[in-house]
Amino acid sequence: MNQWIADSSASIAERALPQLEALVGVSTPSGDVKGANEAAAIAAALLPDGATVEHLPCSSPDHAPDFCARVTGTGTGRILLLGHLDTVVAHAEHRPLELDPDDPDRVHGSGTVDMKGGDVLALGVLGALAPRPELFAEIALLLVVDEEWRVGPFAHVERFAGFDACLCFEAGELDADGNDAVVVKRKAAGTVEVLAHGRNAHSGSAPDAGINALLALATAAHAIAAQHAPDGPDRLTAVPTVVRSGDAFNVVPANGRLIADVRADRLDAFQRVLDAVPNRLDSGATLSAGLAREWPGMDAREPTKPLLARASDLLGRPIVAAQRGGASDASHFAATIPLTVDGLGPRGGAAHNPGEFVRRSSLQPRAAVALALALAALELSAR
Repeated sequence: MNQWIADSSASIAERALPQLEALVGVSTPSGDVKGANEAAAIAAALLPDGATVEHLPCSSPDHAPDFCARVTGTGTGRILLLGHLDTVVAHAEHRPLELDPDDPDRVHGSGTVDMKGGDVLALGVLGALAPRPELFAEIALLLVVDEEWRVGPFAHVERFAGFDACLCFEAGELDADGNDAVVVKRKAAGTVEVLAHGRNAHSGSAPDAGINALLALATAAHAIAAQHAPDGPDRLTAVPTVVRSGDAFNVVPANGRLIADVRADRLDAFQRVLDAVPNRLDSGATLSAGLAREWPGMDAREPTKPLLARASDLLGRPIVAAQRGGASDASHFAATIPLTVDGLGPRGGAAHNPGEFVRRSSLQPRAAVALALALAALELSAR
C-alpha cells in the first residue's frame, strides 16, 4: 500500500468515532432547519486549516442551506467529495451513538451508515489532501440536507461541471470474495403519486351513496405492484409504500393519496407503471397518476475502469466495481463527471431502521479505498 494512504487512513480511522459521535448526536430529519445548521457547524469545525465554507441554497424550499467546503491547491485536478447530513429518522426516534454490547464491532446510531459515517470519511479525505496542495487545484466537499426526501430538481450539477471526479460516500460493501467494492452503477429512481377522488357519504346509513377513494387506491396499488419485474429487461421494481385516505371512521372517504417507490435501469420504464393505473373505475372513482420525483440512473462502469485499476495498485489490493439499486446524489453528477464513484463510506447495515450501525473495523480500510481513488483520480487528471 502507498505509504501516504496507509498513514492517512490510520489517522482518519483514529479520529472517526469521536467525530461520528458529534454528528450523530444531532438529530437531522430532512427539512429540520435547526438540526441541519447544527450538523453543518460541526462539519465546519472538522475542516482543515485554510478551507473556505459556502452555504448554498438547498434544492428543496424551506430547508437549511447545503454545506460546501473548498480547499485550493497548486496542481491541476479537481475532485468533488459528496455526502448528505439529513436522515429519515424523526426527532422522537433519534438514537445517539452507542456501542453494541453484544458485538463490539458494531456502533449504533441514527444516520451512522446513511450517511454520517460516510461524511466523516469524506471530511477525513479532505483533511488528508489539504497539506498536499501540489496534488490538486481544488477539492470540494458538498454535504446536502435534503437527500432523503427531495422531490424537486437537484440544484448543484452545473456548479461542479468540469470537475475531474466525484466521490460519493454512501455506505461501503464487500463483494462475494471479500474484496472492497465501490458503486459505479445505480438504477434510476422515481416516486409515483396517485390521487383518488370519490364522494363522501355516511358509512352506516348510506354507504352505497358514496364513492370510496380508499378502495380506488387499493386498486391502484395492486395495478402498480403487478408491474414489479426485477428480473425483467429493465429490472423494474414497483412497490406501493404509503397510503392516506379518510378523516373519520364513519364516513366513506372521498379523497386519498398513494405513494409507490419505483426503480429501473431506465427512467422511461416508469411510464409503464403510470399507464397501469386506470383513470376511472366502475365505482365512479377517478385516479390520476404522476411522478412526484425522478432521479436519473448512473452507469460509470466503463469510464471508471482505469481509475479503479490505478487505485487498486495504490491500495495494494483489488477495488472492484459493484451495482446498487438504491438512489444517490452521485447519479445526478455522473452524466457530467464521468469519473463518478459511490459507496465509499464505512460498511454497516440497517439503514433507515432503529438498529442502524457501522462497523468499526471498516473505518480504516474504507478510508484507504477513498484515499486511493482520490489519489488515482488526481494522477489521471494530470496526464
